[in-house]
Amino acid sequence: MTAAAALLVAVALDLACGEPPARVHPVVWMGAAINALKRRAPAGGRAAELLWGALMALAVPSLFAALGAGLAALIAPHPVFRFTLLGLFLKPTFALRALRDAALGVRDALAADDVPAARGALRSLCSRDPSELDEPALVAASIESVAENASDSFVAPLFYFALFGLPGALFYRAVNTLDAMVGYHGRYEYLGKASARLDDALNFVPARLTALLLIAAGWLRGADARRGLAVLLRDGGRTESPNAGRPMAAMAGLLQVELEKRGHYRLGDPAAPLRRELIGEACRIVVLAALLFSALAGATLAAVSLGEDPWR
Repeated sequence: MTAAAALLVAVALDLACGEPPARVHPVVWMGAAINALKRRAPAGGRAAELLWGALMALAVPSLFAALGAGLAALIAPHPVFRFTLLGLFLKPTFALRALRDAALGVRDALAADDVPAARGALRSLCSRDPSELDEPALVAASIESVAENASDSFVAPLFYFALFGLPGALFYRAVNTLDAMVGYHGRYEYLGKASARLDDALNFVPARLTALLLIAAGWLRGADARRGLAVLLRDGGRTESPNAGRPMAAMAGLLQVELEKRGHYRLGDPAAPLRRELIGEACRIVVLAALLFSALAGATLAAVSLGEDPWR
């Protein structure tokens, strides 16, 4: 039962306390390790960058998975504290409260008619340039980011914790951090290609599971779940990413809005206007979906007694 209890402890810690200080945050350490390897990357040549990027994509996640395995092994002989300590170590691999608070920061700035502040708040949610976005576009970008990050920032790390214990959660978080730092087009086109592909592979199941969880949560909140499912099936594959469009399309259908990134994709239908209040509703749906997944994962772990494995 250790893993199930640890998961519940970690979720409770996240909702109550948010993120730990940067100096003790494993994701910050991951970023430092990635930056150190970036500085040592080959200066030129696609093949050399591809090879170095592949080494980064394997080395950083493997290092943190090994650290997770070591921590799990150290606390295994202490049954009284094991689930609490495991929950403490698991918490930094996901960030539900921080995701919600960042989105609500955009909403609150818009409620105060402070569009520049809303643009600044959006930067903590996504990498999109917000400098030219008006209020409806800021609302759309916030909803998209909350839906997409429901998978990346919550469901996926706990999905891999349920499968592979603390090493699995840390491995996933390191891959996702690599993708955020180097796995995109432009300067790191070849250096980040392996990280981007690995992130796509690891998110394939969690993204689709997240979309279904959002639909279930939306139904519980009185949204049109049939519309959410229809938009998911119709529009979920319209983004460049093979995964990001799934939860975004589901959320667009539930809220009956159109989510557009100009020149890239358009999800949903404009049945309702993009009002700032919808950011709050999207957050409520995401939090409820996260709680549903926590209950499902915790019950599954308890049922199969995976917590008896000290690597977990």
